[in-house]
Amino acid sequence: MKVKDLIEQLQGMDQDAEVHFSYNYGDHWRTTVAPTVDQIDEACVKYSDYHRMHKVVDDYEEQDEEGTIKVVLLS
Repeated sequence: MKVKDLIEQLQGMDQDAEVHFSYNYGDHWRTTVAPTVDQIDEACVKYSDYHRMHKVVDDYEEQDEEGTIKVVLLS
């Protein structure tokens, strides 16, 4: 999803509604949890074979490596 897609989808929603994000908690019951979004940041991420998804690049030097992309993070 691109930022423009997110903006487009949010435009038709209640402007006073709280914003949460959801994910599988990983417990036995496969509970879907939904913590609130408290921050919006820009960061660099890179695909991790170990995690089988993108991970946030913490090291400043890694930000210039091939495959690293700049994204918007909701947390």
